Amino acid sequence: MSRGTQDGTTTGAREGSDVAVTSDGLPGWLDPVVEAARTVRPTQLSRFLPPEDGRGRQSAVLILFGEGPRGPELLLMERSGSLRSHAGQTSFPGGALDPEDGDPHTTGPLRAALREAEEETGLDPAGVQLFGVLPRLYIPVSEFVVTPVLGWWRAPSPVGAVDLAETARVFTVPVADLTDPEHRVTVVHPGGYQGPAFAVESALVWGFTAGVIDRILHFAGWERPWDRSRQVPLDWRA
Repeated sequence: MSRGTQDGTTTGAREGSDVAVTSDGLPGWLDPVVEAARTVRPTQLSRFLPPEDGRGRQSAVLILFGEGPRGPELLLMERSGSLRSHAGQTSFPGGALDPEDGDPHTTGPLRAALREAEEETGLDPAGVQLFGVLPRLYIPVSEFVVTPVLGWWRAPSPVGAVDLAETARVFTVPVADLTDPEHRVTVVHPGGYQGPAFAVESALVWGFTAGVIDRILHFAGWERPWDRSRQVPLDWRA
C-alpha cells in the first residue's frame, strides 16, 4: 500500500487519481493517530499478518473518526445475522476490493474503503478526508487481507443501514467510551481465542475490529489502564 510523504500526499498513486491521503487541516487531537500510522509496524498491530505466498482476498476497511456531541468518535456498523462470514459482529465499514477499485498495492484499498462505506452506510465519500493507512493485516477465519484506511469525517453526512440483508445498524461510538475502563473486557472463545473487547452502544465489539481499535488507542497514547481479567465468554457460533 502506498505511504504518505512528509507533506501528507499519497505516493504511488496513479496520475489523475481521484483519491489521496493527506494530513493537512486535521484537528489537533488526531495528531497522535497520524503519528501512529506513520510509525507503527505490522507486528505491533497483530500476530496475524498476510501470508507470504500471496494467499488471501484483498480487502479494506474505513476507520472513520468524527467529532460528535461528546467529542471524538468512531463510525461502526453491526453486520446482519444472516451473513455467511462474521454474522452479527460489529465492524468497520469495508469489504473486498473490486477490479474497478484499482491496484491493491497503491490506491485500490482507498477506493474500496470509501466505496464499501458508501454502499453499507450511505456515507457521502466527498465529506471524508483520508489521512493515513495502517499496515495490511490478515483475518485467518475468512482469509481476508485487510488494509485499514484512516479517515477524518470532515463534513458529516447522514448514515444508516442501506441494505438490512447486509447491515443491521450503523452507529457512532465516542472515543471516551472506548477508553473508559468500565467498557473494556476480554472475550474468550471456546476455540481458544482471547482478545480485547469493548461493551459499547448495546454492542460487544471484539475480534479484528476490537484488536485494531485497541492498538490505535495504545499507540495514540489514549489507552487507560483496564482490568484484563474481566472476561466475557463467547459461544461456538460467534
